[in-house]
Amino acid sequence: MTAPIPNTPNTPNTPNTPGAQQHQQHRQPHHHAGDAQSASGIPGAPPPPAHPPSVPPPPPGCPAHQAAAGSPSPAAALYGEVLTGDTHALYERLRREHGPVVPVELEPGVPAWLVIGYRELLEVTRNEECFSHDSRRWRALREGLVRPDSPLLPMMGYRPTVLFADGPEHRRLYRAVNDGFARLDQHRLRRSIAQLSNMLLDAIAPRGEADLLAEYAMQLPLWAASRMLGLSDDVAPELIAAVRGMVDSGPEATAANQALQRILGDLVHRKLAEPGDDLTSWLLAHPEGLSPEEVLHHLAVIIVAGNGPAANWTAATIRLLLTDARFRTHVTGGRLTVDAALDEVLWRDAPVQNFPGRYATRDLRFGGRYVREGDALLLGLAAANHDPAVLPPDGQIVPGNRSHLAFGAGPHTCPARDQARVIAHTAVDTLVHRLPDIRLAVPAGELSYRPSPWARALTALPVRFSPVAPGPAAPGPAVPSTATPSPVTQSPVAPSTAPPSPFT
Repeated sequence: MTAPIPNTPNTPNTPNTPGAQQHQQHRQPHHHAGDAQSASGIPGAPPPPAHPPSVPPPPPGCPAHQAAAGSPSPAAALYGEVLTGDTHALYERLRREHGPVVPVELEPGVPAWLVIGYRELLEVTRNEECFSHDSRRWRALREGLVRPDSPLLPMMGYRPTVLFADGPEHRRLYRAVNDGFARLDQHRLRRSIAQLSNMLLDAIAPRGEADLLAEYAMQLPLWAASRMLGLSDDVAPELIAAVRGMVDSGPEATAANQALQRILGDLVHRKLAEPGDDLTSWLLAHPEGLSPEEVLHHLAVIIVAGNGPAANWTAATIRLLLTDARFRTHVTGGRLTVDAALDEVLWRDAPVQNFPGRYATRDLRFGGRYVREGDALLLGLAAANHDPAVLPPDGQIVPGNRSHLAFGAGPHTCPARDQARVIAHTAVDTLVHRLPDIRLAVPAGELSYRPSPWARALTALPVRFSPVAPGPAAPGPAVPSTATPSPVTQSPVAPSTAPPSPFT
């Protein structure tokens, strides 16, 4: 599926990258390729790998010259309001117009490829020889097309983590993270999540209305993650705000990233001095010898790449229960187990729609496109799950089929997928039993999504239901009744006292 392209000045078919050459010619770099911070977007990061000589300018008539002459660029915008509506329709249009590999812009003047073909995405995730995870190879960044304050950098800027490593280094880091998750007691985790779910529902049940996104789906996984890492519960609201700001890739992304780094940096310093029975301490003490900086960056990966999707997965499942009569009847009537329902949601509305990224290690032909060394390729997880080439003729998802790509594929498959499933399963199951007559408070067409190129995240999920009294008192924290703003704008409320950690 991939074929190398000779990189010589006489090559007639110079790669038609998604608008890269014209931006190189008409924009001044913001920084120099040799500077460590500008090369990765992260202060103090190692310099980028050496890159081959520049490819000659594109021949007359190619898309780059057409764009430079004032004609519309073929690259599709993957930013702004286009992401707030029905992105499934957007991706299907791009598939019809461009095929399995789509030229896109991540922000004005920053080109990339969006891989939306199922088989092509498998090839990218499994072929480290042609597609590296190391974003220091990113040519648009090296050439100054990405602003130093770009909201893309919190997600795509290099960090010393499993997300940006290849080969032996990736295996070293992955072993440490995977071993840490393996030490979690799954039974105690499930009990803790059930307790947190009931606690959050107790706070809203007497009101008869709530925003289940802000007051339930977004809070549950971040509180669980806080305890998993050894953070106290009173940090959870700040943690939630930082994660949401970061994954939106909007104007607040840089400040949100700094807030997250501060929270996690303080945690690492504390655990170095006072280790505990938590994932942070286990990573610091692992035989693979992760440095404090490596541990800090892996904590950010666990928080952002592991728990944001759990919240969106939960919210997407609740949305389907409220808007799809067939889905709700099958779940509440027992024809579809909660696990099977969660799998259907991963196929239909993956919580992570696109994921960065891979970087071509050489010039090659891929998916009918000429891809240049250093080009960024995004994993179009949501679109690949809807590829007609792999769906049944009737488009129906077979219950129990887990060959979706919602958690990626290959050696970089998400190591926290089991924990995410525990959170989403418990959240949905508890909600259905506690509030059986729940319904949307607004027409389904008024639900909107955050303008993020990465997450498929609702802005709110307002609901109504018959008011019910809180459940029987259980050991653990209580949400203060005095801290209850209007349901749609309520900020996360941290419990005053944490129950015993389930992660020991």
